[in-house]
Amino acid sequence: MSDSSMTSGHTRTLQVAMFATGCSGIVAEYVLSTLATYLLGNAIFQWSIVMSMMLFSMGVGSRVSRSFRNHLLDTFIIIEFSLSLFCAASGAIVFGFAAWTEARIFIIYSLALVVGLFIGMEIPLATRINSDYQALRSNISAVMEMDYFGSLLGGLLFAFLLLPFLGLTYTPLVLGSINFAVAGFLFLRFKHLVRSRRLITVLFALVLLVLMVLAVAVRPIVRYGEQKKYKDLVVLSRQTQFQKIVMTRWKQWYWLYINGDEQFSTYDEERYHEPLVHPAMELALNPERILVLGGGDGLAVREILKHKIVKRITLVDIDGVMTDLAQHHPLFTAINQGAMNDPRVTVLNMDASSFLDSDDGLYNVIFIDLPDPDSMDLMHLYAQGFYRDLLKRLARGGMVVTQASSPYFAKKAFLCIKKTMEAAGLVTLPYHNQVPTLGEWGWILGTSEGDITGERLKTAASRLEFNDIKTRFLNPDAMKAMVLFGKGLFDTGDADAIKINTISNPVLLQYYQEGSWGVY
Repeated sequence: MSDSSMTSGHTRTLQVAMFATGCSGIVAEYVLSTLATYLLGNAIFQWSIVMSMMLFSMGVGSRVSRSFRNHLLDTFIIIEFSLSLFCAASGAIVFGFAAWTEARIFIIYSLALVVGLFIGMEIPLATRINSDYQALRSNISAVMEMDYFGSLLGGLLFAFLLLPFLGLTYTPLVLGSINFAVAGFLFLRFKHLVRSRRLITVLFALVLLVLMVLAVAVRPIVRYGEQKKYKDLVVLSRQTQFQKIVMTRWKQWYWLYINGDEQFSTYDEERYHEPLVHPAMELALNPERILVLGGGDGLAVREILKHKIVKRITLVDIDGVMTDLAQHHPLFTAINQGAMNDPRVTVLNMDASSFLDSDDGLYNVIFIDLPDPDSMDLMHLYAQGFYRDLLKRLARGGMVVTQASSPYFAKKAFLCIKKTMEAAGLVTLPYHNQVPTLGEWGWILGTSEGDITGERLKTAASRLEFNDIKTRFLNPDAMKAMVLFGKGLFDTGDADAIKINTISNPVLLQYYQEGSWGVY
């Protein structure tokens, strides 16, 4: 019996199968792109390259499908079994090899090419299998429609369910299971049309066995591979909708990483959080109402609460998992001293820019404790328009301060943030400190032009004494040193050549990536 003997019911079954494969295919692309970002960094570059390679490989797969002339249903089922194996094992393969070799880029890109090749064969084969029953117009339309609709579902599932709840450990396994289910269902449904029944039966059993083994083994494999990425013991790991959160321990100290980048170490975090918080709090007029953008770990809030005058703190962090950890996980609550559970603190999980658009409150101090500007999705939070919106929320005599990366390792990025804040109407005071685990780090404090001049702001900061708060590092001498810079930062032509960062021209990303981070 030939493939063309399929009934209309069989055709609808094939279209449903294409819906499922469209769903798994798009998620496979997202998984490999996310893996590349996590292990190799540079999200925009990795997503662009991996997606482009997979699309190219899909084109090659479509061309290769021409060479299959007979037994198309058998070929389609075998391809689905193959996709099941490669998709399900992708996480284990990448993390497993990452533990032993630095050639992660070769492994991920090779997987992208192989998976793309098989995905590219699906639609041409499904269309040809169905061609003898439906007219060309409706045949191609129906197959493509179901595949694209499945892609939409796959994207939604990946963003809102698979990545946040299953992470990069079990999401690949779910993908493999979808392809396996499609292959198995088509085999059982169309068994009378299959020519290589014995071969496909063996493949069915083999792939099922591999999936069962992976279900048990993938977690320890991924844990082992992830542990090798960090030199210290991983004690906490969470994949969220927005980022990968990892905490490690060495002796009695803890390190927090987001997407592989260090956020703080309990060894010296006070050298970051005390300069971030206390100068602005001391310089502001009546710092009662505080806004924190980012800072979901609660350490900045801990420092803010040392000032008894504070009446209300609004913390806006896009990642609910991060703030939930800061509120309830014993490691975090010990470090932030339960600050996130203080009744004066209100936590909102949303994008900082969206919050400013919807909020009409005024704040005496605004802290911007966001990750480094190392990806395009953060550029709008370091743009001129964003700082203008902040200025509208700043009360009379108020202060805004942002972490501004490293004036040593990323001088241009530091100068760009300063210049962008000034272009938005803020008088700025740059300052810096040596944080042993991070290197030389910088902040930029700003206030509205009508309140104070730059020189007066620097003089006032130099005279701060911090007598009314308990600090581990910060004192008058430290503050005097932090507002002073040596040669090579402001006394060269670099500052004049630096462009302002805007949403339409996000130059800050380029400046940051040009930094000499590899030196540290």
